[in-house]
Amino acid sequence: MIELQKRFFTSFLLLIIIYFSLNNSIVLLFLFLSINYLSLCEFNNLLKYIFKKKNKLFFFSFLACVIYISIFSIIVWSFLIPYSNKSVISLIFVILICITTDIGGFIFGKLLGGKKLTHISPNKTYSGVIGSFFLSIISGHFFYIYYETYLIFEVNYLIIITITSLISQIGDLFISFLKRKAKIKDTGSILPGHGGILDRIDGILIALPFGIILISI
Repeated sequence: MIELQKRFFTSFLLLIIIYFSLNNSIVLLFLFLSINYLSLCEFNNLLKYIFKKKNKLFFFSFLACVIYISIFSIIVWSFLIPYSNKSVISLIFVILICITTDIGGFIFGKLLGGKKLTHISPNKTYSGVIGSFFLSIISGHFFYIYYETYLIFEVNYLIIITITSLISQIGDLFISFLKRKAKIKDTGSILPGHGGILDRIDGILIALPFGIILISI
């Protein structure tokens, strides 16, 4: 219960930071730079544990991380700038899907338990997967109904929610895979209830660019 409260608090704090950054390009730029720096620091630590004494593999893996995070930032920045109500609310919609995917998986996984999804992440269960889809679809549906005039999608919004939630879960598993290979529990300790910045934005980092592409089609 304490961990769940920390997750809610961290998610709420993240949404507040995102809200203010979406109304000020300077704050947004600072947020991007901070996330990029912290993410790369944590990727650096993960890869050092994974590729001990394998300098070439470490270098190319870290380079891939730098390239991906750069592409991630360019996609999000290009989508938002110049600002418009449609782009801001659409981005919040995608981020909400990622956050509720994480919370839904955690709640259902803890309450229902059940068969483990994969050995990559022992805490992931099939009930958690169902919970991730369930909570993201419910929250995304009501968000869409409330902001329908701003969310003008060519693709059905339920398809967008489902695909974004799926990719967010894959992102979560990918970071879990790296942590398992590195033999560490958390990528860092900067966020209460989550550990490092990658523990919090793992799903967002992978799913957000795909979500933006889907809603831009």
